[in-house]
Amino acid sequence: MNNVKTVLLLGLLSGLLLVGGQALGGRNGLWMGLGLAVVMNFASYFFSDKIALAMHRARPLSEQENREAYWRVAPLVENLRQRLSLPMPRLWLIPEDSPNAFATGRNPAHASVAVTAGLLAAMDDRELEGVLAHELGHVANRDILISTIAATLAAAITFLARMAFFFGGSRSDDEEGNNPLAGILMLILAPIAALLIQMAISRTREYAADATAARAAGTPSGLMSALRKLEAYSKRIPMDASPATAHMFIIQPLTGSSLMRLFSTHPATQERIARLRTLTAAS
Repeated sequence: MNNVKTVLLLGLLSGLLLVGGQALGGRNGLWMGLGLAVVMNFASYFFSDKIALAMHRARPLSEQENREAYWRVAPLVENLRQRLSLPMPRLWLIPEDSPNAFATGRNPAHASVAVTAGLLAAMDDRELEGVLAHELGHVANRDILISTIAATLAAAITFLARMAFFFGGSRSDDEEGNNPLAGILMLILAPIAALLIQMAISRTREYAADATAARAAGTPSGLMSALRKLEAYSKRIPMDASPATAHMFIIQPLTGSSLMRLFSTHPATQERIARLRTLTAAS
């Protein structure tokens, strides 16, 4: 099912590029949009994880560079990945004070798990295990590819829409001249379209990853406690995350008065905790 969603996502956003190219540049714009769609689809499939990690300045988490952090994270991940029958993912550290984490990659064999420095400082080992189990839940559920591709294409489409606005919509194959209205529409509609797609793929996958995490850790209590802390810290220590990658994190990182806050890509934290609590009652 996730493979079908990935193909549909790539097709839909590619169609947006074609329509936008046609609106902005006529026939030449259509061919340019087609070329961009081909390049973006290739880059999104093979390099979207590297792009997402680079956007957040993630560094490999290794014993040589950060021994203490490595020996807190690596044993927990090793234990959890064995329970979930997964290959060992690559580990990354994001130099960010706000606690958060995300998983990325095109499949379990090429997966990465990134945690912020703030997450290691804020969580005890039981809570950290819950967060890592959640991220490995995304890997086990094979939804990391569609999530990462959505992030990459949303960022690219937003950038292209802004370029279209600032440079205008020149139509070289007819006599209409510039089409500034098309540029304005692309600036407004393209990011909204990408964001709506993010919302559609994000909410149910968070519930599924939470449930997988509870099974892998043996109890949902660690993740429940971690989610409470993450919710509180996200308000006290805002994270300067791109709207394009907000849906990848375990908890919504965007805070403050940003308009993007109106388009939350995550279920309410209290609802996630309530669902985890039902797992405790059932066990």
